[in-house]
Amino acid sequence: MILDLFRLDGKVAIITGAGRGIGAASAVALAECGADVVIASRTQRDLDHVAELVASVGQRAITVAADLADLEAIRGLAAVAHSEFGRLDVVVNNVGGAIPLPFLDTTPEYLEEAFHFNVSTTHALNLVAVPLMLEHGGGSIVNISSVMGRVAGRGYSAYGSSKAALAHYTRLISKDLAPRIRVNAIAAGSTATSALDIVTSTPELKSMVEGLTPLHRIADPQEIAAAVVFLASPAGAFLTGKVLEVDGGTDVPSLDFGLPDM
Repeated sequence: MILDLFRLDGKVAIITGAGRGIGAASAVALAECGADVVIASRTQRDLDHVAELVASVGQRAITVAADLADLEAIRGLAAVAHSEFGRLDVVVNNVGGAIPLPFLDTTPEYLEEAFHFNVSTTHALNLVAVPLMLEHGGGSIVNISSVMGRVAGRGYSAYGSSKAALAHYTRLISKDLAPRIRVNAIAAGSTATSALDIVTSTPELKSMVEGLTPLHRIADPQEIAAAVVFLASPAGAFLTGKVLEVDGGTDVPSLDFGLPDM
């Protein structure tokens, strides 16, 4: 049956930024498809809740509470997967982000911080994950990018540039790692995560985002997680080096900060 292609029985996945939002939804979705998971984020309480959801579908979750901006902490996740499960098959690089700022407030240091959190952390985990994946024939890497890596708007120079870099990094390393490891990304549109709480709780902002999104709504994290499952599983076995746009048809930034002309 076609649904069998979405199964991940016996596989092991690492998901970063998995305490809430897209990361948490992805961890639970992968578990529902049969994978055991290593989940990491800053807050243990959030991870414990996700681990309970994973256990409720019959899979194991190992939690790692850490500051994932710390490259040593993020490198350690592969060792956890190896020691607890003896293998690694899927990596979901979800941790990332940067607060939009006006151009003159975007210092070189802030730009470097955005690239560190969105690109360097991803590369650090991939470097240690790939050898473990190869031990069991290969695997799949899914990087969570953003629609702002493709469209342009005021205030997004740090965030958008780093997410664009992550998208092209995906294309580049897919060539390095083919044919045994597939590498794809998801360019997510506005999604109802904690980062968007101020938007979803403010009627005017929520209306703006919905109005600028052709499907006239904000995505549920499960909708991004469904794309993660597709790319991670045998269902996506003939995709590598691609950026899947799960953005409600967005062609312009869905949040306009109203920054004035210079």
